[in-house]
Amino acid sequence: MRHKTFFWFILPSLAAMILFIALPLVSVVVQSLHIEHEQVIVTTENCGPFGCTEESSVDTEATAQLRAEQPLGRFAGLSTYFDRGHLATAEVAEAWRTQDSFGGFLSELYNLPFYKALAFTLTYTFLVTPLVIVLGLLIALGVNRLKPVLKGPTIFVSLLPMIITPLIGSLILFWMIDAQGVIGKTLQWLLDDPELSLKASPTLTWITLMIYGVWSSAPFAFVVFYAGLQTVNTDSLEAAMIDGATRWQQIRYVVIPHLMPLVVFISLIQLMDNFRVFEPIVGFSAQANATSLSYIIFADMRSDITRFNSAAATSVLTVIGVAILLAPVLLRTWRDFKGKAA
Repeated sequence: MRHKTFFWFILPSLAAMILFIALPLVSVVVQSLHIEHEQVIVTTENCGPFGCTEESSVDTEATAQLRAEQPLGRFAGLSTYFDRGHLATAEVAEAWRTQDSFGGFLSELYNLPFYKALAFTLTYTFLVTPLVIVLGLLIALGVNRLKPVLKGPTIFVSLLPMIITPLIGSLILFWMIDAQGVIGKTLQWLLDDPELSLKASPTLTWITLMIYGVWSSAPFAFVVFYAGLQTVNTDSLEAAMIDGATRWQQIRYVVIPHLMPLVVFISLIQLMDNFRVFEPIVGFSAQANATSLSYIIFADMRSDITRFNSAAATSVLTVIGVAILLAPVLLRTWRDFKGKAA
């Protein structure tokens, strides 16, 4: 393709990427480097028969004018990134210096809001992502072996979690695990513990959120793997059967290598989605036991005092985290592409 033709071909996509991805990202980075102006305080002295007193009041006009002249706020550099609500470098250094054991250091670290959210986000991401891939593949293999008359209804039922809006799905499960819900009441009966609550324990809350994450995302992996199974070379499978390969050996040495590009694709999507986990925390009202980086952004934007700089800094750190997670997968994909091209 000629350079001019190629330019006009990619121009719409390139313009959309610049307008909706690059520019907002630059805007967020710039906002994270500024802090909102403090209110202008005016001190007046009132004198009377018994002496003089000083009173402080907010000059609303001067404050409004200052914020109108500099809407981004005052430049603060990277201070927001290092404050207690984010990387908390001073607190981390103090904990490292004062704690005698690594466990104690981690405990202190977990008490900081950013690291507490990061701990849940990483745990959720690295547990849910592989479970989604494995479960999606198992469902696809099982459905692929069904009789044609059963495939349609089974596929429909398997896709139901993906049809339901994530927030609605989490709310439904939240009601089901309630002490009076069908799941909560059943667990109390099975474990003979009328005081058991899946919402009260941080560990049970984490487990519940991850089970929901696997349940809601597995249909996507199933659809992709099921489509990939339709393209498996039947000649290779028949040759493996003639050579005496078992069903497991056929899957391991023929099917899975054929589906590896799809595994990489699903991994990319799931890593991005799971690192941005948000809806289940809101739906389960689990913020007391589990918070994520995305929830911190939400909290900054919905608090009594909107903290744009804090939300922007957390957003930038989230983007950096996603990039770090995706880097190994993208690097492997690039190497495979170069190997095939050579």
